[in-house]
Amino acid sequence: MPDVMSNSRLIGVGVGPGDPELVTVKGVNALRAADVVVVPVMDTGERGRAEATVLHYVPAEKVVRVVFALNERTDHARREAAWDAAGERVAQLLNDHGSVAFATIGDPNVYSTFTYLAQTIAELVPGTVVETVPGITAMQDLAARSGAVLTEGTEPLTLVPVTAGTAVLKDALNGPGTVVAYKFGRQAGEVAEALRETGRIGDAVWGSALGLASESIRPAAELGGTPLPYLSTLIAPPPRDGGRGGKL
Repeated sequence: MPDVMSNSRLIGVGVGPGDPELVTVKGVNALRAADVVVVPVMDTGERGRAEATVLHYVPAEKVVRVVFALNERTDHARREAAWDAAGERVAQLLNDHGSVAFATIGDPNVYSTFTYLAQTIAELVPGTVVETVPGITAMQDLAARSGAVLTEGTEPLTLVPVTAGTAVLKDALNGPGTVVAYKFGRQAGEVAEALRETGRIGDAVWGSALGLASESIRPAAELGGTPLPYLSTLIAPPPRDGGRGGKL
């Protein structure tokens, strides 16, 4: 176990869905104030959204790429080994530098890699101060870019990762309020079927690569059986027939 100083700080910084203009001022300041900025990469080595966004605000020599098993969902042992190795690497960075920022797309407290890293560091480096800086989420960005209203009046908002299964999504769609689905791209056909069965297809929208050159925003009615990018986001509002303020 690395001999980490008691004043070590690990800061999870949400850098938004991909558009570098959507990083908050507080987020930029946290990235620049940290001694090093860790960005998660898959073992394929390709540059991810977090890294691309961070490089708009800090020099490349300050950025440390750490491999995480971001796409591993079946091999539990491989995933655990990758998490252990990533945790050890970040623990060593804390030992060497004291202040480490971890950049994550979206928000560090919403389905984020940072959650698991923070748990690992708490075990490896007791006493490390862990902080988070909130970031704009994909559902907020998609709502702004598409004109979809997430909630009105007393409507609830339900967020579902489709990696939990389309049955979970269908249950949510049969309930009240707006339903947002994350990570549904590989099951686009099943999601479209669930929307049709629950009468939600008409006003629903989906988007991927928000804020990037390859951005795509479309009505959900155009969904077919062709898989979409993994990090696609869906917004399915409820019927709103009460006119202005009808949901108050």
